[in-house]
Amino acid sequence: MTVTAEPDTLSRTFAALADPTRRSMLARLSEGEATVNELAAPHELSLPAISKHLKVLESAGLITKRRAAQTRPCALNPAPLQDAEAWLQQYRRFFEASFDRLEDQLRRMQGSDPDARPDHEGKD
Repeated sequence: MTVTAEPDTLSRTFAALADPTRRSMLARLSEGEATVNELAAPHELSLPAISKHLKVLESAGLITKRRAAQTRPCALNPAPLQDAEAWLQQYRRFFEASFDRLEDQLRRMQGSDPDARPDHEGKD
């Protein structure tokens, strides 16, 4: 699978995900829209600090904001997460193949190791 996301887009996504406060906000938004105050409530941060976190998420394309009367509800945009998952998927296949080869090697080693044979009574 070829990843279509630009490297800068992936970099912004991973940079945004690097912060636990922003990950917490995304987790909340995965349940549905939330206002800035609702996103700020669980965190002991000032509203300007929360606003900076939201700007990072918005510039990475992970959230969208809309105007609704006097509030600005935020919503999760899953597209950048899907791009990041696709990028990681390439490496997941590599590691799975490596583990499969390791498992095969361990089985071969156990078959040739006299201590691994079930009929061996372990002499010291």
